[in-house]
Amino acid sequence: MKKIEAIIFDFDGTLAELNIDFDEMKKRLKALGSAFLHPLPENDVPALEWVDFIADCLSEDDPDLGKEFHTRCRFLIITMEVEAARNGKLFPFTCDILNGLRDSGIKTGIITRNTASAVRELVPEINDISGCFLSREDVQNVKPHPEHLFKALEKIGVDASNALMVGDHPMDIETGKRAGAMTAGVATGRMSVEELQKADPDFVAANCAELMQLLEKEGLVINS
Repeated sequence: MKKIEAIIFDFDGTLAELNIDFDEMKKRLKALGSAFLHPLPENDVPALEWVDFIADCLSEDDPDLGKEFHTRCRFLIITMEVEAARNGKLFPFTCDILNGLRDSGIKTGIITRNTASAVRELVPEINDISGCFLSREDVQNVKPHPEHLFKALEKIGVDASNALMVGDHPMDIETGKRAGAMTAGVATGRMSVEELQKADPDFVAANCAELMQLLEKEGLVINS
């Protein structure tokens, strides 16, 4: 196992409890989409990619219609994200972990598919608690595209081979693997330990606090 010089965290479900109802979000998006295109083509992908797909379909015949659909969907998504943030909270261990890693010389970053306004609603000081924060607005291609992780690592000056990507979803593990980083899954979101293990991460833990204990035991991080 290579030395860990940086740990990049997902936000929702990993460092914070936001409880976004993605099923309800998709339901509302499809209701909106049916007013623009009927029947809606089947496309079982996450909400952001689904919106882009339908907008592209509409834009083939009417670019303005595609743009209107995209704008209205993004507004709906952001509204739900900000509402969830207002009712969310950081996990009790989050700040201690980030501060401890910083004090021990390990760089940190946070990447999220969430909108920056929702994250800052919950954590106004988000840019101060880690070395780098990148929301979906900060990159052209969000995770699982490796650009999201690569850009964060570039900002903190660490090569992917010496970094660990931590998240609560197989998508986070896929992101790390595609970038050539080490990966860890934590079961504080919608996925169980068993479900995360199917994505074959390097580490799996119940939460980030337990993960840090595991990494300390392996000699990969130092408890400051």
